[in-house]
Amino acid sequence: MKNGSLLAAVDLGSNSFRLEICRYSHGLIQRSEYIKEAVRQGSGLDEDRNLSKEAMERGWECLARFAERLAGFKANEVRAVATQTLREAKNRHVFLDKAHQLLGFPIEVVSGREEARLIYQGVSHFLPQTDERRLVIDIGGRSTEFILGVKQETSKLESYRLGSVSSSLKYFANGELTQAAFYKAEVAAKAVLEEAVDFFPRKAWDTAFGSSGTVSAVAEVLGSAGWSDQTITLESLEWLKRHLIRVGHVDSLRMEGLKEDRRAVIGGGLAVLHAVLELFKIEALQVTPGALRHGLLYDLIEREDQSKDTRSVTVAGLQKAFQVDTEQAKRVSKVACHFLQQLETGKEAEQDWPRLNKKLDWAAQLHEIGAQISHTDSHKHSAYILDNTDAPGFALSELHRLSLLVLGHKGKLRKLDVDFTNVGFACQLMCLRLAVILCHARRDPDYKKIQLRLSEKQTNRFELLIEPLWPQRFPQSQHLLLQEVLAWQKTSWELQIKQA
Repeated sequence: MKNGSLLAAVDLGSNSFRLEICRYSHGLIQRSEYIKEAVRQGSGLDEDRNLSKEAMERGWECLARFAERLAGFKANEVRAVATQTLREAKNRHVFLDKAHQLLGFPIEVVSGREEARLIYQGVSHFLPQTDERRLVIDIGGRSTEFILGVKQETSKLESYRLGSVSSSLKYFANGELTQAAFYKAEVAAKAVLEEAVDFFPRKAWDTAFGSSGTVSAVAEVLGSAGWSDQTITLESLEWLKRHLIRVGHVDSLRMEGLKEDRRAVIGGGLAVLHAVLELFKIEALQVTPGALRHGLLYDLIEREDQSKDTRSVTVAGLQKAFQVDTEQAKRVSKVACHFLQQLETGKEAEQDWPRLNKKLDWAAQLHEIGAQISHTDSHKHSAYILDNTDAPGFALSELHRLSLLVLGHKGKLRKLDVDFTNVGFACQLMCLRLAVILCHARRDPDYKKIQLRLSEKQTNRFELLIEPLWPQRFPQSQHLLLQEVLAWQKTSWELQIKQA
């Protein structure tokens, strides 16, 4: 990453959408611009967990405005993520398809634990690099994250389906701020978070920090009222709760420091925050400016270095956990990426080849993680693991794409529920399947005399050019390649074998 580069993070939260633009300089970021809009998507989920048309429209309009500011940014300079509301929404693809078009950059729906990891990544860069053990808490619109960590490393993280928007909708739906409503909301919050006390015990951390969302909003109100805006205590929260109850209704609530977008959700947010401090016996919650969006920016920087990319570390961890034959994985990856490099010179050169190559490498490294469960159906188990694991650094869509590649690395292709009009995916899948075939003996194959290319005369056709004597030297591999020709006939693509 060059000094002076502009980087951007887009956070599609349940209550607000945020755009943070920072300038990179010698490993650090400095804010250049910050835009926050109250979209309140979290209140647009119905009982069937479908996002309403109105909520989607609010989101699209906001992202269209963000897109104007992001004009001219490159793909590796922007990262956009969505959190709990879109994790829950059954019709999220409807929103995301248009959102992607409007924003001009892909939007990743991240898991709760990945959200927690990114939050800690953002928070830790604003704190001294000491040996202090930290508990970081982030109360968002529809989820609350807890993270244990030291310096920039996490040791435990979790996300709970509880937040300011969901609590406000359920216990303060009519806007009334009563003692009874606060009592019910706090009891409900404690019921959800009670198990977290065992996961994040008091003896495991030295200092508790609160990040973004509700914590920042409450701290600003308390600071304007004469309390500390750097530390939140039960005493200060009790004062604020009494004040809200005296006012009686959010429509009548006017407090210095309370932004308009927070009025409707202050009741639920305060109830959850009060429950957290009581339940975890936190005497003083330190307020930190670090947040999810800052974690996104630092993650962008680290992805420039393969050795620091969290996703590569995760892949290595999964290999270790499932006792993968790493030599075979490297062998398959080398051959698959070799073929993809050959395709890169073809007519589809506009594809984002470095990204495709990286994802293909990961798929090759993980294609046998299911072998410990069943050798025969290892590809099915591998795909299931990837679709259902918490993998730090990966978006849910990334994991699903990897699972499809892994599922399709052998066997029938018609079982794949994929869009074969996606040229990049078809190229990745072809390269992976060919590599698995050529490495079937689990030793380095002679693949230098084979060339893979896209046909210049016919669309959706791969051509495999093989030197004349190669089939005689490797009859088993030749047999498997001929079977592969038949396999692709069941798709919209064709594989043709020719003599070089």
